[in-house]
Amino acid sequence: MTAINKALQAVTLGEVQSFENLQITPLLALTPGIADYLTLAEAQALGLAVVTEVSESGSVPTLLLANNADQAVFLLDGEELVGAKQNRILNLTLLVPAKTTLEIPVSCVEQGRWSHRTAAFASSERAFFSKGRARKAQRVSESLREWGDRNSDQGEIWDDISVKMNEMEVNSSTAAIADAYEHFAGSVDEYVAAFKTSDTQVGACFVINGKIRGMELFDVSDTCSKLMPKLIRSYALDAIEERQDNESNASSASSASPGIDQFIQLVAAAQADSFAALGEGEDLRIHSTAIAGGALAARDRVVHLCAFSQESGAGTRDNGDREPGRSL
Repeated sequence: MTAINKALQAVTLGEVQSFENLQITPLLALTPGIADYLTLAEAQALGLAVVTEVSESGSVPTLLLANNADQAVFLLDGEELVGAKQNRILNLTLLVPAKTTLEIPVSCVEQGRWSHRTAAFASSERAFFSKGRARKAQRVSESLREWGDRNSDQGEIWDDISVKMNEMEVNSSTAAIADAYEHFAGSVDEYVAAFKTSDTQVGACFVINGKIRGMELFDVSDTCSKLMPKLIRSYALDAIEERQDNESNASSASSASPGIDQFIQLVAAAQADSFAALGEGEDLRIHSTAIAGGALAARDRVVHLCAFSQESGAGTRDNGDREPGRSL
């Protein structure tokens, strides 16, 4: 039995919650659990973690994290880091050991700025929108398999942001996805407020307009409750964009979309390639035509799993189309 399969067999489905065109089905554990690590936001609030550019000149696909805590620090796939020379997102989930300085793989989500706004980065209250995370996850998996690195396709991420901003009619002087979240902050916050996490919730499946978009699973309910708002914001931005098509999309897609149980079974059955992780554990990258995503396995468990339907926007590309992360 694979680590991902084992983790998924340990959860049950909770009662579906709905708001507007977004549905969330909780994934529940038997009992509540407390994390044996700090989230990045927690570590930064305590002054124990600092994220900076790797040097004065900087490097677009890489940042430097100094963990001065006595515990590991958890960084979430797609989590947005704001400040320094340009805003970035995490390419995948990491568990950075205590008292460790580590270069971390990131992607730029603010194409039009390359100048210091702050000395260090701060963890934001959001993750990259879910369609973009799905495509990024697929590229990172391809990058690990083919080149042994954790790069995204930076050009594709910028294209995804440009399309999103155009579709949502958001202007940004620096092409920052943060400006889309700010523009729709009221609506995004309504989505966040509409969903509640229970004491034993360790994850969720997300459905927009009747289509399953993705799933998030954590090792303990403690982590889930802290990070679920970031993830709801990720899916909410896509839901807001697609809200105007709710009636037509839901009626045409819901019957063709697999059920939550079937989606979980697809994820559990998918092949996963294993790579030594940066920091603790191993990266398990899903290798499937139906599912994109991956998991971080560490400390004898899956610490975090994210899995997206390929219909979310992920897909394969020819090698010649790949644009690795760039350095400036």
